[in-house]
Amino acid sequence: EDVKPIIDQNCVSCHQVNAQGVLASGFDMTTYDNLMKGAQFGPMVIAGDAEGSNMLVLMEGRADPSISMPHGEQKPVSKEDIQTIRLWIEQGAKNN
Repeated sequence: EDVKPIIDQNCVSCHQVNAQGVLASGFDMTTYDNLMKGAQFGPMVIAGDAEGSNMLVLMEGRADPSISMPHGEQKPVSKEDIQTIRLWIEQGAKNN
């Protein structure tokens, strides 16, 4: 209810089948199962561990700026939306 609209608005344009984000990383964010499967490099969401979840590391700019998400011409995800995702992960990243 709260997280999917944020992901749909900020992430799915690149992280869907045959889009640049999936081609580069294998990270398809169109479904809960794909989101939890992660990227070719490993998990992106670790239920209960917001600090260790690479999706948040990239969204919060804690990684190299060249790979922060979203990048390019897209505007950053709002702090409020990032906090919503953080709480979801901390609460177990459930499919509800």
